[in-house]
Amino acid sequence: MPGQGHTIRVSGDRGKHVTFTVSGRVALDNLESFISETQARLREMIPASLTVDLAGVEYLDSAGALALMELESNARGRSVTFEFANLTGKAQGIMGLIDPQALIIPPLITERQTGNFLERLGEATLQVIDDYKRMLIFLGELLGALTHALFHPRAVRWQDVAFYMKRAGVDGLPIVGLISLLLGLILAFMSSLQLKQFGANIYVASLLAISIVKELGPIMTAILVAGRSGSAFAAEIGTMMVNEEVDALTTMGFSPVRFLAVPKVLATIIVVPLLTLYADFFGILGGLIVGIVGLDLTAYTYLKETQTSLSLMDLITSLIKAGVFAVIIAGIGCQRGFEVRGGAEAVGSATTSAVVAAIFLIIVTDSAFALVFQYLHI
Repeated sequence: MPGQGHTIRVSGDRGKHVTFTVSGRVALDNLESFISETQARLREMIPASLTVDLAGVEYLDSAGALALMELESNARGRSVTFEFANLTGKAQGIMGLIDPQALIIPPLITERQTGNFLERLGEATLQVIDDYKRMLIFLGELLGALTHALFHPRAVRWQDVAFYMKRAGVDGLPIVGLISLLLGLILAFMSSLQLKQFGANIYVASLLAISIVKELGPIMTAILVAGRSGSAFAAEIGTMMVNEEVDALTTMGFSPVRFLAVPKVLATIIVVPLLTLYADFFGILGGLIVGIVGLDLTAYTYLKETQTSLSLMDLITSLIKAGVFAVIIAGIGCQRGFEVRGGAEAVGSATTSAVVAAIFLIIVTDSAFALVFQYLHI
């Protein structure tokens, strides 16, 4: 084995050019003494330029290479011109394995950002614009993947589509039914308090049917699915990003969007309209209970008035909304998942962002639908 220690010979004038000639071992077993000696010599000589001659180094491991790079960093931090001399190819290979940026330790507490209101507003606006661009890019990739699935249905992982249909649809039936039933009960009861004053109890059925089928059914179902399934999509893909499973898929030649996002989007597109019809049924059922118990209406009268107030176009527009909401929920969930960088905290942030962004876009889209249908007299 080479010598057990190291020697450092210093040559040159103090305050001018100085050379450290290192010989022996620069390794983990003598690392502490090497670092303390080089730092002491550096403070003592205060060189304008420093050359570290490694011609006599018999053994260098990764810990020694790290110490040499730390010496270089400290010297450059003192505005000292620094270079290595007689660096062997093997030593260069060992030092090349170390990332210099990893030696920079960020502060634990960053300074609080200052600036006036306009600066912060501008930064927030740029962030929103950047987020919007990333969403559009992912939307383009997703539409391309869905088009490919349309013309190549055998390439779709239908087993996964069925799995996500169960998770997003069947598993969500209890909560969607309960919320819709309670919503129908509350809406019918509150509207009856006003309509009873004019003897117009029968119109509770019309009011409830139109509001549930055209607006509340699709939007409440979409919000519930966004909270249950959209967040799950973001967390699932985000965890795969953290574990580098998505990178593995790319390495094996699979498209992550086609492999992961398309089954989720297709499953959501199928189940959200069905859940909307399911929610409409339970919402009307809640109103029927109030009508029979509190308004002295017969079931036939209530259901007949409901049938009269609704048209086929009302159901069609409700299902169109539900389909668009489904694309928003699944698309946002997958997009936020693919953007995860970091660890568990990043997954949590992406999950929260997916739910918030999906609900916001659902409400905005519903408002746009309301305006379009109003001008089209639908």
